Amino acid sequence: MKETLKYLAGIAGPSGYGSKSTAEQVTQHSLFSQMPSPLTAIITGATSGIGAETARVLAKRGVRLIIPARNLKKAAKVKEIIQKECPKAEIILLEIDLSSFASIQRFCSDFLSLGLPLQILINNAGKYSQKLEFSEDKIEMSFATNYLGHFLLTEMLLGKMIETASETGIQGRIVNVSSVIHNWVKRDNFCFNKMLNPESYNGTIAYAQTKLANILHAKELSRQLKARKANVTINSLHPGIVKTGIIRDHKGFITDSLYFMASKLLKSTSQGAATTCYVALSRQVADSSGRYFADCNESRCSALATDEIEACNLWNKTRALIHRRLVQL
Repeated sequence: MKETLKYLAGIAGPSGYGSKSTAEQVTQHSLFSQMPSPLTAIITGATSGIGAETARVLAKRGVRLIIPARNLKKAAKVKEIIQKECPKAEIILLEIDLSSFASIQRFCSDFLSLGLPLQILINNAGKYSQKLEFSEDKIEMSFATNYLGHFLLTEMLLGKMIETASETGIQGRIVNVSSVIHNWVKRDNFCFNKMLNPESYNGTIAYAQTKLANILHAKELSRQLKARKANVTINSLHPGIVKTGIIRDHKGFITDSLYFMASKLLKSTSQGAATTCYVALSRQVADSSGRYFADCNESRCSALATDEIEACNLWNKTRALIHRRLVQL
């Protein structure tokens, strides 16, 4: 109850920010604000919602953007909007389908051929499938897109991030956008092979499983990066539930009342993007890796999400699967 009241009131946590803080507010004094040359950030899912707002705010802070997109026309519109506000913003659009291993490989090849540094990778894109669908690699679509796609993308770009951090002395940051819905996943239901090809399907549970996998990915990769003494961190976060996509029906008192109550729990797009921008740019998280954030403060996740053995097992199974599939491509 106390936490709910704190959330509703927007009371700031130890970071000085809270649920009502916006992306612009939390990046006013970023760790990288005085850099002589622009940082480079890759942001998936940046063609709408909190991804687009994250891109806008990072561009406003002088970050060079790489926007991977399946729909390049949609990405071009986002680029146009950002450059109207920030005429000097450097934005590069590249095609990707995060549900396809082959497409991710092409994107990484295209990006690496540009010869740019890479300091920030924001794994933001997310897909919710009401009905059971499969990717071209014959993997359940939400698991392929939300988890496996970002895992492979991170793996293929990690060398560049470590190299950039070593050459420049600037810390690299990887951000996995997860969700509080990961708490819904029970240990008995978190089975790798069943997530690849479920016997029965519930879209909400499938989505929650991918969000849990995102946190476990961050936890295990953080451990490995620390062991390598690499100057790259990885954290995960819950952005909050954002108002976009809500359809209001003006047909009666009950509908209006429910909408009013729900609206008090929902964030604006700028508030929804705040935690992502905070974790990507704030000097306050320079020593944080393998952590989970919400409302721009470190937060607690489920017991399963903190299980180091589960994180390691998931990592090993994922690496084995991807290696087999890439050999076949």
